[in-house]
Amino acid sequence: MADSDVSSADHESQARPKEQIVDPWRAVAAEGKASIDYDKLIDQFGSQRIEKDLLDRIEAVTKQKVHHFLRRGIFFSHRDVPTILDAYEAKKPFFLYTGRGPSSESMHLGHLIPFLFTKYLQDVFDVPLVVQMTDDEKFLWRNLELEEAHRLAYENAKDIIACGFDIKKTFIFSNLDYMSCCPSFYRNVLRIQKCVTCNQAKAIFGFSGTTNIGQMSFPAVQAAPSFSTTFPQIFGGDPDVQCLIPCAIDQDPYFRMTRDAAPKLGFHKPALLHSTFFPALQGPQSKMSASDPTSSIFLTDSSEEIKQKVSKYAFSGGRDTKEEHRRLGGNTEVDVSYQYLTFFLEDDAKLAQIKQDYESGKLLTADLKQELIGVLTPLVQEHQRRREAVTDEIVKEFMTPRALNFLLAK
Repeated sequence: MADSDVSSADHESQARPKEQIVDPWRAVAAEGKASIDYDKLIDQFGSQRIEKDLLDRIEAVTKQKVHHFLRRGIFFSHRDVPTILDAYEAKKPFFLYTGRGPSSESMHLGHLIPFLFTKYLQDVFDVPLVVQMTDDEKFLWRNLELEEAHRLAYENAKDIIACGFDIKKTFIFSNLDYMSCCPSFYRNVLRIQKCVTCNQAKAIFGFSGTTNIGQMSFPAVQAAPSFSTTFPQIFGGDPDVQCLIPCAIDQDPYFRMTRDAAPKLGFHKPALLHSTFFPALQGPQSKMSASDPTSSIFLTDSSEEIKQKVSKYAFSGGRDTKEEHRRLGGNTEVDVSYQYLTFFLEDDAKLAQIKQDYESGKLLTADLKQELIGVLTPLVQEHQRRREAVTDEIVKEFMTPRALNFLLAK
C-alpha cells in the first residue's frame, strides 16, 4: 500500500484552492483555512464518522478498551466496520491489510501511526495481516532506481517488524517480489484494471495526459490485496474472507475504486478505518521531509537529537511572554508538543491534566516540551532496540509467502 507521505502541513507550500483537496499525493486546505476540515472530508468522500456507539460495540466485541487513537478521534472515519464486527461475532474470518511506500531509509514517527494501530487490531481480533511494500509505486513516482526502491522495502520492513507483529500471523511483501511469484496476485490486478476506465481513473486520482502509464495502472496493484484470493497460500483460494484496512484518509481514493470493483468481481467490499494526518514538527507553515532532519522525529534519532528537535523546533501554542502566558494560557489546538502527546501519551487522565494546565497558563511551553521529550525518548529508544534485533533471516521469514497460523473456521 502506498502509505501516506502527506503531513497535516503539506498544503502550506501551495496556492490555496477554493475547496480543499485530499488525494494520495496532496492535502491542500481550502482558501482561508488553516487546516483540513475532516467533517467536510467525510461528506466529500462519503464515509461515516466513528461515533460512540461504534466504539462501544468494538469494546463489547473485543472485551477490551478501545485504542486511544479511536478514543481521541485520531482514527475518525470508517467504511463498513460494522460488517467486520458482524463477521467476527458470527465466527467468520477476516484479515487486516495495510502498507508502506518505501521512499527513505529512515521512517519518522508519523509513519508509525498505522502500524501501531494495526498491531492493536491484530492483537484484539487475533487475525492475519498482510503488509504491502509498494516499491513499484515509489519507483514510478519518485526519483528512485528500481533496485534502490526494492532495497528500501526490506529496510523499512525491519521497522514494521519492530512494532511487534506476530510472525505466525503476518505476511509482509514487496510488490516487485510477490508479483513475480504469485499468479493469483497478477490475475486479480488484471481483473480490477479491466473494471476501471481511464476516465474513471482520471476522475478519482486526477491523472492527466502527462501521467505515465505505470502510474495510471498502479491503483489496481494497491487494490488487489483487499481480496483474499490474492493470497492463496494463506486463504486457500477462498473468496469469502473479508478485509479491514486501517490507513490515512488520503488513501481512501484507492479503496473507493476497489469497493466499486469488488461486487463486479464477486468479492466483498473492503472495510476501512481512516486516520487524520500526523502534524509536522514545525507547525502549519512547515512540511515533514526526509531531506530536512528538523522537520520530524525520525526513528533513528538519538535521545539528544529528540531533545534538541522538540526544544528548538516544535511549534508552540504559547504566548509571547511568560506573564502573558500565565494570564491567557496556551493554545493546544496549534501546539505541536501537545498534539504529539495526543498520539503517544496513552494515559487519558494525564493528557487531560496537561491540557487543562497548559490552557490555564499553569504549564509553560518549556514544561510541555519536557513532557513530550519524556514520552518520545523511551518510545524511540525501545523501537531502536527492537529493530536491532531484527535480523535478515527474520525479515526473510516475514516476507516469504507461506501459510499463516489462521483457521478459516473458528
